Amino acid sequence: MSFDGGVAGEGGLCITLESETDLAGFRRAARRLMADGVAPDRVSWQIGGTATNADLFESPVNGAADAIDATQSVKGDDHSATPREAPLSVPRSFGKLVDSVGLHVDRSRFVLLYRLLWRLQHEPALRGDPLDAQWIQADRMAHAVRRDQHKMTAFVRFRRIDREAGQAPLHVAWYEPDHHIVEATAPFFARRFAQMHWSILTPRRSVSWDGSVLRFADGAARDDAPDADAGEALWLTYYQNIFNPSRLKLAMMRKEMPVRYWKNLPEAVLIDPLTAAAHQRSSAMIAQQPTQALRTIRRLAVSNPPMADLETPHRSLPALAANASLAERAQALGEIRSAASGCTQCPLYQHATQTVFGEGAIGARWMFVGEQPGDQEDLRGQPFVGPAGQLLAKALDEIGIERRLVYLTNAVKHFKFELRGKRRIHKTAGQREAAACLDWLEREIALVRPQAIVALGATAARAVLGRGVAVLRERGRWQRRADGTPVLVTLHPSALLRTEPQQREHAYAAWLADLRIAQVEQLSEPPT
Repeated sequence: MSFDGGVAGEGGLCITLESETDLAGFRRAARRLMADGVAPDRVSWQIGGTATNADLFESPVNGAADAIDATQSVKGDDHSATPREAPLSVPRSFGKLVDSVGLHVDRSRFVLLYRLLWRLQHEPALRGDPLDAQWIQADRMAHAVRRDQHKMTAFVRFRRIDREAGQAPLHVAWYEPDHHIVEATAPFFARRFAQMHWSILTPRRSVSWDGSVLRFADGAARDDAPDADAGEALWLTYYQNIFNPSRLKLAMMRKEMPVRYWKNLPEAVLIDPLTAAAHQRSSAMIAQQPTQALRTIRRLAVSNPPMADLETPHRSLPALAANASLAERAQALGEIRSAASGCTQCPLYQHATQTVFGEGAIGARWMFVGEQPGDQEDLRGQPFVGPAGQLLAKALDEIGIERRLVYLTNAVKHFKFELRGKRRIHKTAGQREAAACLDWLEREIALVRPQAIVALGATAARAVLGRGVAVLRERGRWQRRADGTPVLVTLHPSALLRTEPQQREHAYAAWLADLRIAQVEQLSEPPT
């Protein structure tokens, strides 16, 4: 049997796929071959030079009159164009195996996959045989591809290129994957860096993102990537300062960041000197006296305190008079937003993408306070843009609260999550994180000066009212802050999204009833 495109044996078939990642073409071909009972030893696979509409099968199967076109589709009830297919019974895991093994660099991967598919139909015991040599080979190949994808998401380093006036800067990265993973991994970067314009260049395949569409192109050369920029120097300074010599484990570091990746990692130049000085730095850290905390968390007791009273040791902001104009308050809020973007008062900033500050107009009638940003908010840098935010927007529209009269924010400004595979799952913020962000929330309230605050959930209610709140018992009733601002407590919209489907309609109606209480004619004199 020939693996390089030759015809396998007398009466054999050579199947040409359009590209290295033509998994759809492989599936179509495999179904047709199985339908015609073509054994693996009669088939060879090859990759075409370009994507064309040439026949997928270079010779007919079992004397069939026509070959199957790689782009053939079936419309309506016209079954005349459908390839002969036999019912295939395979484990669901086999489909995932094809998705990974099909991206492996080994040119015999499609031979292996078709042989396994054939054996699954003719050897039922194969499904329960974890020691089968071909199963083991396929699992190892799949693991190698998944690991390569993981390394790409971890080791891509962008460099900025400034473009003409009016155009967003372009961030370009050079990367050398081991397998054909660029197209499969690109959506991760589109989600992770949705607001950037970027390109990732690799020897086999390249991809670019303009903020809305992924575009793929042929491979590039290393010289096509830009040289180091100012942002890289900043990254090296950051890396040098977060390096913890007391936790250095060289063997584990080289396992997670193999040496072969170092040539394309700017921080690699620092590894040897930092490692050499690790013992000396650890000893110096042990000898140092413990530092004293400079910042204390306190609640503000006045409605519109001067800005000087809100200053923290890590950031000094100008004083603001209590009778400041809207423009002055808006400018002050912008300065606070800028200061919050560099907040490091709790560990959440280490893993979140960015600080997510509040949005809305100074003097907004209502301020809605949630718990913390979610995954989509963390990526986009805006509050309430994910599923919970969309549900809140729908509810506000239904009860007639105009968006321009609302200021949206959260008690905690960074996304707290835990990883499950590649998914970032929301994790409830603790009192420590809420306390660390309390000054930012109080500054927002002091400058926006809403007529009423709607606290969405227990974390928000505790931050706004300064005490523990039993949301289910106190929901739908007016409370008052120490500064006199009325506060309405209700559920966070994410709680409704977690409700059982059969109860969701009733829960949504009850939640709307809570929100309607906030929709009153004169909020300057709310119900007591």
